[in-house]
Amino acid sequence: MRVGIAADHGGFVLKGELTAALHASGYEVVDFGAHNLTPGDDYPDFVVPLARAVANGDVERGVAICGSGVGACVATNKVPGVRAALIHDVFSAHQGVEDDNINVVCLEGRVVGYALAWDLIQTFLAARFSGAERHRRRLARVAALENREEGR
Repeated sequence: MRVGIAADHGGFVLKGELTAALHASGYEVVDFGAHNLTPGDDYPDFVVPLARAVANGDVERGVAICGSGVGACVATNKVPGVRAALIHDVFSAHQGVEDDNINVVCLEGRVVGYALAWDLIQTFLAARFSGAERHRRRLARVAALENREEGR
């Protein structure tokens, strides 16, 4: 699986740890930056290119990290075709994929430690969308909303 990862200064250290673990586990990793620790950099500069790569199918799943995870989640969800969620528990990591077909997980670089983050990433990447009719119906409604917003 080809996985994209991005973080600002708030998630820089965690991104490095997760990137190494992903490589060691056999994932192809595309690093969208930051490539240097620069206090005061801006998460949209890194997570939006990641989100576009997910939406375009250049990577299958994405991991976006900032200090709280909130900004990364807000920014990635602005890209049509991205379904991102702030995840901090294992249940949501798999249920978000199984029911809501999330394709980007957002993490809190200043809140979760490496061990929990790695568990969450492994769970997220192993999960598959169930394809149940009720979930497809709900996602179609979300996509319709997204398409109407683009046409404004």
